[in-house]
Amino acid sequence: MNRVVTYIYDDTFIDLISLIAKLIINKARPYSIQSKKNYVATLFSEYKEYEFDPKIAKKLLNRLSHKTKKAIINMYLSNNNNKEIVIYYFIKNSLKYEDDIFQMRNLKCVHEGLKISKNVTRETHKFKGFTRFKLLNNNVLYAEILPTNNIIFLLSKHFKVRLRNEKWVIKDVKRNIYCMYEKGKIYYVNDDLEVNKLEFDENENQIEKLWKNFFNTISIKERENKKHQMSLMPKKYWKYIIEMEDVNEKSDK
Repeated sequence: MNRVVTYIYDDTFIDLISLIAKLIINKARPYSIQSKKNYVATLFSEYKEYEFDPKIAKKLLNRLSHKTKKAIINMYLSNNNNKEIVIYYFIKNSLKYEDDIFQMRNLKCVHEGLKISKNVTRETHKFKGFTRFKLLNNNVLYAEILPTNNIIFLLSKHFKVRLRNEKWVIKDVKRNIYCMYEKGKIYYVNDDLEVNKLEFDENENQIEKLWKNFFNTISIKERENKKHQMSLMPKKYWKYIIEMEDVNEKSDK
């Protein structure tokens, strides 16, 4: 009985590109590609791993257009379980058809890949509006988010421009990733910063109350449409949105 071969990589984008480059060179047709942390061995399966080669990865990336690279980065940041194999076939076809591939929706890798990419883009756009910062006593703005996809890298680019004169920290609670910004530079940290010990500015509670009062004041009770509101602001985002905290607490009881 033939064994199913799964190719694995170390979960970084550049190592995935290195692996894909070698698979294309060797004309391999992988059944599956998974990160080491997600790979689960089965009775009739085996895995293969190539040594990381930064030169071959860079060479492959240089052959891809800016549009293609943007799309596959979005795919990589997705929580989709099949994203790696989709990226493999998307890149392989991109080398053949270049940017014409974006019009070839009949290809499974294009249909699925662009759908995955759009999902990441859509969630990033939502968090540009849903992210709420609180002021710490050291004049640093702090926010927590709980996105489905790993969008903190894309979101940080937005706030680097939007809050370029501030110091700020965004934490992805699900992945325990911190994005820190200061003086035009962004840093990503996986270590626990012991957020529970952070002290908020003494005026933060008053600022939150004012914001909630403003939100309640501009709302029109007679025109409330909870179903429509949840379609624009899904309940899964409410926990870290200041104006929805009270509503979220009531709904959890």
